[in-house]
Amino acid sequence: MTKKLFFLLLLPLLAHADWGKTGHRVIGEIAAHHLKPKAKKAISALLEGRSLARIGTWADEIRSNPDYDAYVIWHYVNLPLDKRYEEVEHQGENVVTAIEACIKGLKDPSTPQAKKAFYLKYLVHCLADLHQPLHTGRPEDKGGNTIKLKYFGRSTNLHRLWDSDMINDYQMSYTELAKSLMERENADVTIGTAVDWANESHEEVVEIYAKVNDGDRLGYLYNYENLPLVKDKLYKAGIRLAAVLNEIFA
Repeated sequence: MTKKLFFLLLLPLLAHADWGKTGHRVIGEIAAHHLKPKAKKAISALLEGRSLARIGTWADEIRSNPDYDAYVIWHYVNLPLDKRYEEVEHQGENVVTAIEACIKGLKDPSTPQAKKAFYLKYLVHCLADLHQPLHTGRPEDKGGNTIKLKYFGRSTNLHRLWDSDMINDYQMSYTELAKSLMERENADVTIGTAVDWANESHEEVVEIYAKVNDGDRLGYLYNYENLPLVKDKLYKAGIRLAAVLNEIFA
């Protein structure tokens, strides 16, 4: 396979990237530390002993399998900047409806165990995705994917910057970062619903768009001003994921 052909095949994956591996694993690690015994036991059985941190990236890893092409739209919801989620007439599925479907499927006693495992892995992933603000970004720029930037001299885009660039530049392992964030145990986190999380992220993405222009060169100042929000979203996602799982498996 030529390099050019490989890149063309990879383009669909790059266009719908989300929290990098570190971000997803941080969220899973935080959630695991807040599971109640009954939820922990049920989840371990469904995942055959694998951790939430480990399966947090599964929904990205299986994208190369065409059998899962229908679920690409489960990772995001594009919204106009002046609209809340409930003010938009949605065509088909999105990350919010995916979360709701996974919760419903996990709660249904008639759902086969294999299907429950599927729903659990997607729930862990999609709930995390919804906390990355650019996953509620504008449709015309594919959630910031077409806004080209330079980050410490390296070519990137606005979506990737929030997915992984700032987290990777922080240079902490997922366990180190999760432990650091969990030192904020007194932080008040309202749980809410998937629609609430979409609107929260969308309010934040409006501010994110306002602070950059295509072609900007970003570095230390951008990190200083925006990394706190990245950390806040990772922490909230972990706490909310644990709350949802504890409720499902109560």
